Amino acid sequence: MIAFRQVDARYPFLWEDGSQPAGRWHGDGEGPAHYFADTPDGAWAEFLRHEDIDDPADVTTIRRQMWAVEIGDRPAGQVDLPLDILTGGPDTYERCRQRARAVRAKGVDRLAATSAALTPGGARGLCVRAGVQPGKPQDGVVIVIFGLPDRLLGWVAAVDGRPPDDLLSRVRHYERSFHIRRRASRRRAASSSTARIAR
Repeated sequence: MIAFRQVDARYPFLWEDGSQPAGRWHGDGEGPAHYFADTPDGAWAEFLRHEDIDDPADVTTIRRQMWAVEIGDRPAGQVDLPLDILTGGPDTYERCRQRARAVRAKGVDRLAATSAALTPGGARGLCVRAGVQPGKPQDGVVIVIFGLPDRLLGWVAAVDGRPPDDLLSRVRHYERSFHIRRRASRRRAASSSTARIAR
């Protein structure tokens, strides 16, 4: 199976140790955990959601690497959590981590879950039928593989890539209240950094 992952080109496309910051499906010190999407749109949507990008003008400035990675065909552990937990903000992450720990305790080294970043049907793709047309709606999936990355083989699919213009309408952004708190936190961090430089 080929899966997709977008990254900052300055760094390797997979993690090699446990220094990886915590995410939805792993806590601090529980990595490496490699997050993939089953479509390029899903990988881009994760970036747009995480970075709070909702302005089309900002999308045109993005420059990231897109990787296509052979992840094999071993079955993934399925996660049976409510949709609002699977797709919620950071306050839902610990529920997801607990379920991931339970799956890993059974010897399963990968899991699959509904994409938190794509709206229902948002992984629809495109087809050619009297020109380029939207494909059949399908839900996005995230695959997380735990452990060292040496068995995974990747290819650079785009060097200075960016999401397609129409993707923003299919991104499940964080709730407005979380945006406000996050932006305030970023402003405080920037002010603190400026003050340190001024000193």
